[in-house]
Amino acid sequence: MASFLPTLTPTDVQRAARLIQESYDPTSAHSLSPDEHHRLQSEILELQRKWEAWGLVVPFLFEYADPNVQFFGAHTAQIKISRDWDGFPTEHRDGLIPFLLDVTGRSVALGLPKVILRKLFVALSALALRLVPQETPHWPDWIITTATALSNAGASTEHILDFLEIAVEEVNGADLLPTKRSQMLQSLRDAIPLVTQAISSSIVLSADPVRLRQLQSALKCFEAWIPNLPSNDSAISAVLAVLSAPAFADGAGSTTLTLPLLQWCAQAGPPIVNAVLSHGPDEIASGLCRLLAGLGDHSTTYLTENLNAPLVQAFLHLVLSFTALPGSYGVDEEESERLLGFWYLLQEALWSIEFPPESEASQEKEMWDLAKAVYAELVAVLRTKVRWPIPPSGWTKDQIERFQVYRRDVGDTLINAYYVLRDNMLAYYLNDLTERLPNKNEAGGLEEIEATLHCVMSIQEAVPLEPNQHLSRLFSPEILGQLPTSGNHRIQRTMLGLIGSYASWFTTLPTGTSEPLLAVLSYVAPSLSEANLCLPAAIALRLSSVQDTEKAKVLQSISSVIQALPPEEEIAPVERSGECKISGHCTTSSGEIVACSPHVVSEEGRALAIQQLQTLAGVAKGLTRTTDAAGFENSPAAEEVERMQRARDDNRMVRLREDMLNAIEGTVELWSMDAGISEALSDLFKSITALSADATILSLPPGPLLELVCRAAQRQLTAVWLALANMLVIQLNPPAPYTMSLRTVPSQEVLTIVRDVVSVLLRATLNALGVEGAMESNPDIVQDFFNFVEKVSHYFVSVFYQLPPESFDALVQCAISALSLQERYSLVAASTFLTALIRDTQANDDLGDAKKLLLDTHGRAIIRSLLVGFAGVSPKSAVPNLIELFSALVTKVPLESKQWILEILYGNDFAQSRAGPEAKDALVKAVFGGSRSIRRTRDAVRQFTIIARGQEGSNFGLAW
Repeated sequence: MASFLPTLTPTDVQRAARLIQESYDPTSAHSLSPDEHHRLQSEILELQRKWEAWGLVVPFLFEYADPNVQFFGAHTAQIKISRDWDGFPTEHRDGLIPFLLDVTGRSVALGLPKVILRKLFVALSALALRLVPQETPHWPDWIITTATALSNAGASTEHILDFLEIAVEEVNGADLLPTKRSQMLQSLRDAIPLVTQAISSSIVLSADPVRLRQLQSALKCFEAWIPNLPSNDSAISAVLAVLSAPAFADGAGSTTLTLPLLQWCAQAGPPIVNAVLSHGPDEIASGLCRLLAGLGDHSTTYLTENLNAPLVQAFLHLVLSFTALPGSYGVDEEESERLLGFWYLLQEALWSIEFPPESEASQEKEMWDLAKAVYAELVAVLRTKVRWPIPPSGWTKDQIERFQVYRRDVGDTLINAYYVLRDNMLAYYLNDLTERLPNKNEAGGLEEIEATLHCVMSIQEAVPLEPNQHLSRLFSPEILGQLPTSGNHRIQRTMLGLIGSYASWFTTLPTGTSEPLLAVLSYVAPSLSEANLCLPAAIALRLSSVQDTEKAKVLQSISSVIQALPPEEEIAPVERSGECKISGHCTTSSGEIVACSPHVVSEEGRALAIQQLQTLAGVAKGLTRTTDAAGFENSPAAEEVERMQRARDDNRMVRLREDMLNAIEGTVELWSMDAGISEALSDLFKSITALSADATILSLPPGPLLELVCRAAQRQLTAVWLALANMLVIQLNPPAPYTMSLRTVPSQEVLTIVRDVVSVLLRATLNALGVEGAMESNPDIVQDFFNFVEKVSHYFVSVFYQLPPESFDALVQCAISALSLQERYSLVAASTFLTALIRDTQANDDLGDAKKLLLDTHGRAIIRSLLVGFAGVSPKSAVPNLIELFSALVTKVPLESKQWILEILYGNDFAQSRAGPEAKDALVKAVFGGSRSIRRTRDAVRQFTIIARGQEGSNFGLAW
């Protein structure tokens, strides 16, 4: 007890305690008449008014177990400070600080109820409101001092958070003069680093009741402090930590989080945006931008349901302001890209909102009207943001690449906008082009037009394949006829890319409507006839303002136009040279040059070979029909497939494909070990092959190409050849046309091809990876090899059992060895292969004894690698994949697996880990005891892994 405070006799203290007990005890209260109860209350209030009431605080808190008496002791301290402050001796006022801190610390240490502690926190805040706002503040660091004292007294983080919550609420609710309020707000600002650290460290979802109460206190504290948090990095980080917490997944906490944050953004946001517009982005603006993105991600549903609310309107205005930051992304600013993802989330949410039936029509119309207005503004903003600067820009290569990536990202956002605006968006772009084309020769005019064309190209995948008046207008003399065909490389490349992207749209034109297609060919023609950039013997085309490196893109765009023709009409444009057509002579000449190039081993010949391979790939891509892989209903009809096959059987196309294959073979023989050539070959193989239902007049069969892949891999094994083998092997056994079956029974000829390919690539891989450390040094080869054999297992599992036994054993042993790798993707690929091999083997009724042989020979070794991996050898991120392999084994051979697990787990040579006998017993019991399920097995292995790695109860253990 402080010496300057009064001390009461035990008799006075007891009499006061009885008054409280009689007044507040529920049992006695019922027996009291209203007059008696009023009398007791009056006596208690009168007692509190006296100076001597200070003498009740300590005995009431620490000498009585009755919580009513204890609460009255804490309440008395708060009342005396708040109400009777003027009567307190001035010279002793500072002495109340250590007194109250001591009383509160002792109360915490004794574990007094939370309601009593919170009342003491109110008393501390009341004392600060008396001492801090003076000419010479007497306790300016009161929040930090109190939090430190509580911590030293053993207070939990939950109690400290409760104090911080009450402190800010009391200060914000106090009726103070402006100068005094400014002093108190400064004391809050001084404590913000402490507050944000306490909140962010407590946002952890846990089943532990203590941690759960701490989380709840942190959220209440956060809500109370939001109006006082500045827009600096630490505060924003704390806010984002809360928004991303699992407790607030799926937009939970609209009252606790969303509304206070929207209010804060509406108040703090506009001045920050104005500062950005005047002086450019800074750290404060970056923090606000991150907050807007985080809040938009968290509260999308709330925002969508309340588009007409002023706070939501203010939020959307801020997001648009940052999306439209002046200047070019990656050069003048770095923030606008951060908010692109929000527009996708908002568009998705618009489709999922449900309104009450009685008001559905009106509310839905209002929502869509508001959404269209917002997205119309967004479309205009983004058109400006993707505009290139007037050359020369002076940009570095890195800045140019970043801006190109940003333009692609904006293209994705524009697709979301199209789903809201539909044809109105195309109408906006076409009107914009119409207005700008007359001024195209003014400074920046072509850059503005190119930006609009880029936007139109970006939304192609969302535009329905049906007649469209705006596209007809685009591909007409009014627009297309006014675009420059020389002198501006960028706008020509963009328009050619746009033509290629909309190539499938030409198929929707009514019969006899050829004007758009003729307009396209008329636009392309000058581009082919102006420049003398390619060798006459290589290509008969004249490419205008497009460099050699761009030929493939130009050819792809033009081929896309030709692809819209019926198959039999594609032959002539591809076979014959013509000013406005892809020349078959060009393609054949390309093949001849590639075929002849091996005799001229030079850098010039290598560059020419790469160029021709890229040209062939561009033509093949352009001729490929765009299909939707989501379902069989979009596959070409039998009549279309037969029509294409007749075109493929034309002698001119047969000879052309033979020339191409010979050219490719010659290139592989000479340059397969060259990285540039192999990359170009890879792109060509991907472009020139297809399932039979999607074949073009240039598509090559997979068998001969697989043979070339094997030859190249034997010379030098790389991930490129393994990835190609993975792609091509599937095409050997395509699904039967016009059935719902995804697999057909492969013929013996196909099985022989696959067996030979597997033999060659297995031998090459084992040779390459057989050297010590080779697996660790070549993760790409490991990953792509196991991806390849996994596909073989899925489609042709029987070929593994046609291999020599030693080869098959070496394959499985190699996969088991890969299970100990630390590189995740390699390990996952090996695990996925073994899982597929086990399941596909067991599912194949034709394999007979091979089913038992596989697991008898290698099952125990696989189990051992898995258990050792769970115990700590394997990276944690790969454990879910290992669990799938583990489940496959224990499901297929439960008895053998149980015996192997018991032998390995309890063996003296098992890996050192934190898993003791109890953890091992729990694993075995969960996996093999009672009713087994994949989920139960998965949960059991996860728990064993957490214990074995010593992560039980930690954040690492919870983060699964």
